[in-house]
Amino acid sequence: MANKTKTHLVFPEELLKTIDRLVGKRKRSKFVVEATERELKRIKLLKAIEEAAGTWKDKDHPELLKKGTYRWVRKLRREDERGLRKVRK
Repeated sequence: MANKTKTHLVFPEELLKTIDRLVGKRKRSKFVVEATERELKRIKLLKAIEEAAGTWKDKDHPELLKKGTYRWVRKLRREDERGLRKVRK
């Protein structure tokens, strides 16, 4: 179990009442921790997406421009299926 530290947080009164009504006062900390973890995960994902923006260049992937992404993926899947069939024999 991770180390735990007490902290003082300030909430708008109505928000705290809503949390308490929905999850109960005794589960308030757990709720806030889980909500914070979800939000941090979302923020990290958005940051990674922003950092990766523009790294994919169409000119670097002519195989997709010729046939389109859908056909390219289907071709790869067929090749994988053929390879698996050979391994199974």
